[in-house]
Amino acid sequence: MFTKIKKNYLKLIALGCMMVAAVALAGCGNDNVAKDDTVRLAISGEPSTLDPGKTNVIDDANVEQQIFDGLTRMSVGQKLEPAVAKSWEISPDGLVYTFHLRKSQWSDGQPVTAYDFEYAFKRILDPKTASQNAYLLFPIKNAEAYYEGEASKDSVGIKALDAYTLQITLKAPTAYFLEMTSRSIYFPVPKHIVEKDPDHWASEANIVSNGPFLLTEWKHSNRLKFKKNETYWDKDKVKLTYMVWPMSESQLTRLNMVESGQANIAQEPPIAQTDALKKEGLYYISPFLGTYYYEFNVSVKPFDNPKVRKALSMAVNRELLVKNVVKGGKTPAYAWVPPGLIDPVTGKDFREEGGNYSKFDPVEAKKLLAEAGYPDGKGFPPVTLLYNTNEMHKAVAEAIQAMWKQYLNIDVQLVNQEAKVYFASRNNSDFMICRASWIGDYTDPLTFIDFYADPHNEAKYHNKPFNDLVNIAKNTDDQKVRMKALHEAEDMFMKDDVIIPIYYVTQPYVARPYVKNYSFGLLGSVDFKEAYIQHDEKK
Repeated sequence: MFTKIKKNYLKLIALGCMMVAAVALAGCGNDNVAKDDTVRLAISGEPSTLDPGKTNVIDDANVEQQIFDGLTRMSVGQKLEPAVAKSWEISPDGLVYTFHLRKSQWSDGQPVTAYDFEYAFKRILDPKTASQNAYLLFPIKNAEAYYEGEASKDSVGIKALDAYTLQITLKAPTAYFLEMTSRSIYFPVPKHIVEKDPDHWASEANIVSNGPFLLTEWKHSNRLKFKKNETYWDKDKVKLTYMVWPMSESQLTRLNMVESGQANIAQEPPIAQTDALKKEGLYYISPFLGTYYYEFNVSVKPFDNPKVRKALSMAVNRELLVKNVVKGGKTPAYAWVPPGLIDPVTGKDFREEGGNYSKFDPVEAKKLLAEAGYPDGKGFPPVTLLYNTNEMHKAVAEAIQAMWKQYLNIDVQLVNQEAKVYFASRNNSDFMICRASWIGDYTDPLTFIDFYADPHNEAKYHNKPFNDLVNIAKNTDDQKVRMKALHEAEDMFMKDDVIIPIYYVTQPYVARPYVKNYSFGLLGSVDFKEAYIQHDEKK
């Protein structure tokens, strides 16, 4: 879908908010809710897969978080706890992790063993699987080499010593490795099931899993239903009997679901309703380690010219955008790595130490565009900006589209795609400018810096000195050396203007106050393992 450009983006913003407000629900405090003990989370869309080895979006991983259990798990208080692994030892050199598994079982009654974990991890690394998140296993010895076809499967540092002992050998000490074992990419899969139907085993309800809940219904484009897993090893901590997750791409529809009782939690409510929701005590903001940004395909004209990329970045008024469009406790972004990551050497925030790189300067932006051969926007070729279906993405895109018209006199067409098509376009680098967001995989700056060292990154950015700095940070446990390399790498990357950082992410959501003890994690995961309904708060 293409959207016409509006010259005055402040009017556009005001009009958009008025239109949303005009159709928004009235009386958020009408507590007309279902009188049962079911958590109802309104989600934004259809899971593309529930195969942990093939998942590459948070929404899918959040479903998997309910139905699978890995070696470790983050508690409600965001502390790493034993899960299927009841204990572990780490060798003095930091290279060998030996996990001792408790006896637990899959939902079909078969035991969960170390062989399932070994199979799951090596399957992810198998080039035939084409897992987009395989890189998260690359700290493991020979994992990357096997993925690239340069080493054998047997040489990978993953080995089940027996049914309940898993040994993992790393190629270098990795400070964040243990934390990563709680992520969905490190979940086991039932080898005896996957081998029978590797392409479809995780595409329907009643998927064989080992987590706190079982998926009992998957009504496509409508809802997911869960029930408590009575054979889960830690079932005594699971208080809910059922969960229902209705789905809609519309923020307003999800909010209306909360009003009608179809849901009691919904993420990303419409910005026009923020103040009303705050007054009703239904609005919450959870910390989120992420950056919302626009990404250039640096292999296509005119974005192969760094002056063009910098000009477009400098013509974005982030302060105004966040204040009038984005809201939700977000803050303007002027660099790649978000706040919230502490330099272990100095004890200071990595972002504060690194400072800002981007800035709003329309005069300089216009000058740079002229130097690139497009004075006052003349001769600028047709350009498209891709985003996926979402009211917020649309509002941000329209506002930035108007800024570029106002300050640079260039016309940018907006292209809107449904989520699955959009992600395919991104993965294939089939775009000129693309909306994107990145949430950390672990709490270390490397989780952001490393993203564009991937030779298959969507922006097609390739810079050997940058990659060399990333490799230094990845292959030493000397934090002073690591942090220095990471700061230098970010500096180099930001000066190449591969991206336009727009804002640092938070997780706004609406929740009925009687839903208790759930967790929105810093890395984007939501977990209801220990959630419950507080009856005396239901009216």
